[in-house]
Amino acid sequence: MPEDFGMALPQFKPDEALLKLRCDLRDLGLTEREGRFERRGSLIARAAVDAGTLRAARVKRPARTSPEWIEKVLRSSADVRDFVADLKRQLALWSDRDD
Repeated sequence: MPEDFGMALPQFKPDEALLKLRCDLRDLGLTEREGRFERRGSLIARAAVDAGTLRAARVKRPARTSPEWIEKVLRSSADVRDFVADLKRQLALWSDRDD
Protein backbone atom coordinates (compact mmCIF):
# COMPACT_ATOMS: atom_id res chain seq x y z
CA MET A 1 0.00 0.00 0.00
CA PRO A 2 1.47 3.37 -0.95
CA GLU A 3 2.21 5.73 1.89
CA ASP A 4 0.69 8.82 0.32
CA PHE A 5 -2.41 8.38 2.49
CA GLY A 6 -4.62 9.00 -0.52
CA MET A 7 -3.54 12.64 -0.80
CA ALA A 8 -2.14 14.20 -3.95
CA LEU A 9 0.26 17.10 -4.10
CA PRO A 10 -1.28 20.38 -5.20
CA GLN A 11 -0.97 21.07 -8.91
CA PHE A 12 1.98 23.29 -9.84
CA LYS A 13 0.80 26.61 -11.28
CA PRO A 14 3.62 28.33 -13.20
CA ASP A 15 1.98 31.79 -13.17
CA GLU A 16 1.62 31.77 -9.38
CA ALA A 17 5.12 30.34 -8.96
CA LEU A 18 6.53 33.15 -11.12
CA LEU A 19 4.96 35.74 -8.81
CA LYS A 20 6.56 34.05 -5.79
CA LEU A 21 9.90 33.74 -7.58
CA ARG A 22 9.88 37.43 -8.52
CA CYS A 23 9.22 38.36 -4.89
CA ASP A 24 11.99 36.03 -3.66
CA LEU A 25 14.49 37.50 -6.12
CA ARG A 26 13.63 41.04 -5.05
CA ASP A 27 14.10 39.94 -1.43
CA LEU A 28 17.65 38.93 -2.40
CA GLY A 29 18.29 42.57 -3.29
CA LEU A 30 17.91 42.24 -7.05
CA THR A 31 16.22 44.90 -9.16
CA GLU A 32 13.63 43.72 -11.69
CA ARG A 33 13.42 45.09 -15.22
CA GLU A 34 11.17 43.38 -17.77
CA GLY A 35 11.56 39.87 -16.35
CA ARG A 36 15.29 40.26 -15.81
CA PHE A 37 16.94 40.79 -12.45
CA GLU A 38 20.13 42.69 -11.91
CA ARG A 39 22.49 43.84 -9.19
CA ARG A 40 24.65 46.95 -9.56
CA GLY A 41 23.90 47.09 -13.29
CA SER A 42 24.87 43.47 -14.03
CA LEU A 43 22.30 40.92 -15.13
CA ILE A 44 21.97 38.10 -12.61
CA ALA A 45 18.77 36.17 -13.37
CA ARG A 46 15.71 36.01 -15.57
CA ALA A 47 12.38 34.23 -15.31
CA ALA A 48 9.26 33.87 -17.45
CA VAL A 49 6.35 31.58 -18.14
CA ASP A 50 6.59 30.20 -21.66
CA ALA A 51 3.86 27.93 -23.04
CA GLY A 52 2.72 26.97 -19.55
CA THR A 53 6.25 26.24 -18.32
CA LEU A 54 8.24 28.29 -15.81
CA ARG A 55 11.72 28.89 -17.17
CA ALA A 56 14.43 30.56 -15.11
CA ALA A 57 18.12 31.20 -15.63
CA ARG A 58 21.06 32.64 -13.75
CA VAL A 59 24.38 33.87 -15.04
CA LYS A 60 27.56 31.86 -14.59
CA ARG A 61 29.31 35.06 -13.56
CA PRO A 62 28.07 38.65 -13.36
CA ALA A 63 29.03 40.58 -16.48
CA ARG A 64 27.77 43.80 -17.97
CA THR A 65 27.89 42.47 -21.52
CA SER A 66 26.95 39.09 -23.00
CA PRO A 67 26.51 37.00 -19.84
CA GLU A 68 26.54 33.19 -20.08
CA TRP A 69 23.24 31.76 -18.83
CA ILE A 70 22.53 28.56 -16.93
CA GLU A 71 18.91 27.77 -17.79
CA LYS A 72 16.50 25.64 -15.85
CA VAL A 73 12.87 24.55 -16.21
CA LEU A 74 11.10 24.78 -12.86
CA ARG A 75 8.42 22.10 -12.59
CA SER A 76 7.54 22.26 -8.90
CA SER A 77 7.65 24.51 -5.86
CA ALA A 78 10.71 22.57 -4.73
CA ASP A 79 12.49 23.47 -7.98
CA VAL A 80 11.68 27.15 -7.37
CA ARG A 81 13.04 26.96 -3.80
CA ASP A 82 16.20 25.21 -5.05
CA PHE A 83 16.73 27.85 -7.75
CA VAL A 84 16.43 30.68 -5.20
CA ALA A 85 18.71 28.90 -2.70
CA ASP A 86 21.35 28.28 -5.39
CA LEU A 87 21.19 31.90 -6.52
CA LYS A 88 21.49 33.10 -2.91
CA ARG A 89 24.66 30.99 -2.49
CA GLN A 90 26.09 32.36 -5.74
CA LEU A 91 25.33 35.95 -4.75
CA ALA A 92 27.20 35.43 -1.48
CA LEU A 93 30.21 33.99 -3.33
CA TRP A 94 30.23 36.81 -5.85
CA SER A 95 29.96 39.40 -3.04
CA ASP A 96 32.88 37.80 -1.19
CA ARG A 97 35.03 38.06 -4.32
CA ASP A 98 34.02 41.69 -4.87
CA ASP A 99 35.03 42.78 -1.34
